[in-house]
Order: sequence, then C-alpha cells, then structure tokens
Amino acid sequence: MQAEALKGHLDGLIMAVIAGEPAHGYAIIQELKRRSGGTFALPEGTVYPVLHRLERAGLLASTWVTAGGRRRRVYRLSASGRRRLAERQRDWRAFSHAVDAVFS
Repeated sequence: MQAEALKGHLDGLIMAVIAGEPAHGYAIIQELKRRSGGTFALPEGTVYPVLHRLERAGLLASTWVTAGGRRRRVYRLSASGRRRLAERQRDWRAFSHAVDAVFS
C-alpha cells in the first residue's frame, strides 16, 4: 500500500490496535499486519515515531516491562486517547459511508 494512502490514518489505526490491549511496538506492527491481511506491513521506522508522538501528545502512556529477559516498552491508550479514538472512528464511518455512496 502506498504511504500516501495511510497519511492521516496511521494514528487511528495504531490507537485501535492498542485499544484492545496494551502492547509493545513489535506486537503492534504484527497486529496491524494481521488485521489488515498483510496490507499494513509497516516498518519499525514508520510505527515507532508515531508511538512516540502519540505519547508526547498524551494519547498514549507507556511502561517498561521485562519479558523473556528483554525490556520492552508497552503502550496503552490514555483516557484522552480513548476519546480521540472514538472521534476518529465516528469520523471514519461518516467519511467511508459518503465515499461508498459516491462510488455506488
């Protein structure tokens, strides 16, 4: 998928993955890929800057955990992140409904 097509949507996609349960960066990448049937096979260099930006904006919070001898940063949605995700989902549904209506 072209990077241009993801512009403006990646924040919401990442937040949607984390909404289900907290996860570390690599798990988020794998879940995006799984849920999209391989369409969103994104490199770490694309996803990690978004995670850091969302955390700086207060939409995500993170903690360090050790699993299998490795330290990993686990991200979860903050309360404001949950509100923002709900807004994005409403906006997306309205937008996609309008596009479907035009394409039909």
